[in-house]
Amino acid sequence: MSRLTRGIIVLIVWGATCALSAPTASAVDVKSLQWYLAPMQATAMWQHATGAGITVAVIDSGVRTGDPDLTGRLLPGGNVLNSSRDTSDQDGHGTEMAELIAGAGADNGIQGLAPGAKILPVKVGPGNGVGDAAEGLRYAASHGARIANMSLSDGITGPDPQFQSAVNYALSKGVLMFASSGNDGDSKNEDAAPASLPGVVGVGAVGQNLAVTKWSTHGSQVALAAPGDNIPQRCSVKSEQYCQSGGTSSACALASASAALIWSQHPSWTANQVLRVLLSTAGKPTTGRVPSQYVGYGLVRPRVAVIEHQGDPGPANVFPLPGTPDSTPSPSDSGLPSTSSRPIQKAQARADASTGGGSVLPWALGATAAVVVLGGGGAFALRRRKGA
Repeated sequence: MSRLTRGIIVLIVWGATCALSAPTASAVDVKSLQWYLAPMQATAMWQHATGAGITVAVIDSGVRTGDPDLTGRLLPGGNVLNSSRDTSDQDGHGTEMAELIAGAGADNGIQGLAPGAKILPVKVGPGNGVGDAAEGLRYAASHGARIANMSLSDGITGPDPQFQSAVNYALSKGVLMFASSGNDGDSKNEDAAPASLPGVVGVGAVGQNLAVTKWSTHGSQVALAAPGDNIPQRCSVKSEQYCQSGGTSSACALASASAALIWSQHPSWTANQVLRVLLSTAGKPTTGRVPSQYVGYGLVRPRVAVIEHQGDPGPANVFPLPGTPDSTPSPSDSGLPSTSSRPIQKAQARADASTGGGSVLPWALGATAAVVVLGGGGAFALRRRKGA
């Protein structure tokens, strides 16, 4: 690990067990590489909720048919590129996201965090699914998706009226939308759509040491963080071998799966209520401002809601994040810490990065470590990694 590149401290409260050491890589045990399942208490959560009854749209490059990990989990989807039902995946990215969300772990494959959820594949392009994602979101909202996973970016850093219109439509249909924040935090660090759009939950990535990854794009668009580094994925589209990879795409998929777990336990809740509980039960930064430009309101902890039954769902019709087109919740309405508008928050985030905050002791100590506290009580000083 290399020195920090920014003066920032993040204190995160996450799982109930300490699992900071790297797992032993194994060619025959893929689940042992899914380092996040144990500290998230996935097995215990599945005694209470599996994501059953929740449809998650994977708006991406398609999903591979015949994938044993997704048997019985795929719904008939759509291809917005040619208005067909062909959702085959020549790239593999969409299949990887679907497996992380709902994979069965069959034949030593990927175990999804919400194995009872259904996947609605929506093919919007090759590569990382950047094609006509706005149209794909409309398709998902019109075909029964309750959660839309968008592990992609359209590259537009300013206003995106076409995509915003699709987001507004999905909001009107009660869809909860997650998007990856991006992987250029160590270079351009641009807040592109859809993660930057009001109404969408932007997701950043942490590594196995629970430190924010260097490449995780940060800024006011980040509302939550999830595991996103050293995640096992197929080495190629048709490969049965697995390679460890990283990106906010994976973090986005795990955030979507976390929401599916909570929603399946409370099927009468609205998307606003599910999101509010996901935000309020996240492992929050406890030093500096909330939301943090790196992890937003914190690291997803669905077990706090699913097992411990914490989190107030609050009002059904108030979106809990600021800047939403159809709602501007007050702090009391949203149930979350007070924030200003996104542009002001972004300016403040830049000030945080340059000054180190300055108002609380940990920031004043030089911001040379990210301190992570797990539910079991252990505290560890960790340097934020310079590389993924």
